[in-house]
Amino acid sequence: MGLRWPAIPVGQPVRDYLLTLCVTAAVTYLLTGPVRKFAIAAGAMPEIRARDVHREPTPRLGGIAMFFGLCAGLLVADHLPNLNSVFELSNEPRALLSGAALIWLIGVLDDKFEIDALIKLGGQMIAAGVMVMQGLTILWLPIPGIGTVALTQWQGTLLTVALVVITINAVNFVDGLDGLAAGMVCIAAAAFFLYAYRIWYGFTIEAAAPATLFAVILMGMCLGFLPHNMHPARIFMGDSGSMLIGLVLAASAISITGQVDPDALKIFEGSTREATHAALPVFIPLLLPLTIIAIPVADLVLAIVRRTWNGQSPFAADRGHLHHRLLEIGHSHSRAVLIMYFWSALIAFGTLAYSVHSASMWIVLVIVALSAIGLVLLLLPRFTPRAPRWAESFVPPRYRRRAARPEAPEPEASPSYGAEERAPVPAGVNGATALSARPELHDRRKAGTRG
Repeated sequence: MGLRWPAIPVGQPVRDYLLTLCVTAAVTYLLTGPVRKFAIAAGAMPEIRARDVHREPTPRLGGIAMFFGLCAGLLVADHLPNLNSVFELSNEPRALLSGAALIWLIGVLDDKFEIDALIKLGGQMIAAGVMVMQGLTILWLPIPGIGTVALTQWQGTLLTVALVVITINAVNFVDGLDGLAAGMVCIAAAAFFLYAYRIWYGFTIEAAAPATLFAVILMGMCLGFLPHNMHPARIFMGDSGSMLIGLVLAASAISITGQVDPDALKIFEGSTREATHAALPVFIPLLLPLTIIAIPVADLVLAIVRRTWNGQSPFAADRGHLHHRLLEIGHSHSRAVLIMYFWSALIAFGTLAYSVHSASMWIVLVIVALSAIGLVLLLLPRFTPRAPRWAESFVPPRYRRRAARPEAPEPEASPSYGAEERAPVPAGVNGATALSARPELHDRRKAGTRG
């Protein structure tokens, strides 16, 4: 039997999280327009590169609006009665803000001046180290059949830094199509929020409170930026945005992985070892938080292998990413983004559903069925679904049924006109001169009587 979670409570905490989400999204959305004008004035509009899929220079620096959305969300949460305890009892929000500010500054400089990849990698490691120094680190890991394994300071630091760097670069690698990175991270954040909220208010484990707050703020950042970034995008988030949301997503995973002690679950199962083993489905998203962003991580691993195999630097850019391949096999821009959304949601929420009811075969069957549907959509790039006629007014024009156009009747051929039209034009005489020299052709063409 899988471990069943208590039902999610409703009430004031839900309203506080919803308010934080709305404020974060509103601030991000309202600031993106002015940030776009600032990026154009600052010249943060690089020339189109060989690997780019957009056709016109587009401003970057969208991460500026996302960072201020993060600040607004933390500020509002600090003044809400059900969320301010996170700031009073934990230093993790301050650690997140410190690391986010550092990685954001590095991203802004890269969007403007194109700094070296190794410098960015060093900045990512420093930002992760800053968060570790302020307490946002992995302290222990639940191992099935063994129980809780405490990590030394160096082990926790190295594991935390590695997780942050991998997540940041995975999100950065997948940021290649309009709306792709923001949408996929929003899906991951939604899955994390549901999971962390259940642990916090279902099991009353207070250590999950920071991760719950980080996830809902991350959702607001992505939702506020998406309207400006959907195809055709008016602004890109740039490295200032992709590295920022990657760091916040990693912070959510680290907080709930390293701070939630599985010993707290032994009251439901008995001993610590039995609790950890029985709660294995519950800790799948905790031990393997990268399953939530499995698609970006797979793209990252494939890119490193591909570039190394070809004798290139792992940081060298190319057009071999998963979204590029979707475009190459015939998918449109919007369809490629939706396919990536589908697979991300399937993996994220499928893992979440399995962690709740691992003993239910229906979960496995639904995941298999949805995977089959995803493969069909993936392998049929030229298949365009058509909406029923009653719903055509609610969908984009490309999904409406096109009425068959009646074929125009062929007019009767005029032998004299056809022979005259096929008569050779003397050399050195252009079309206009020929028509002026032969007024009968000009009159017939003007009247629209073609043979």
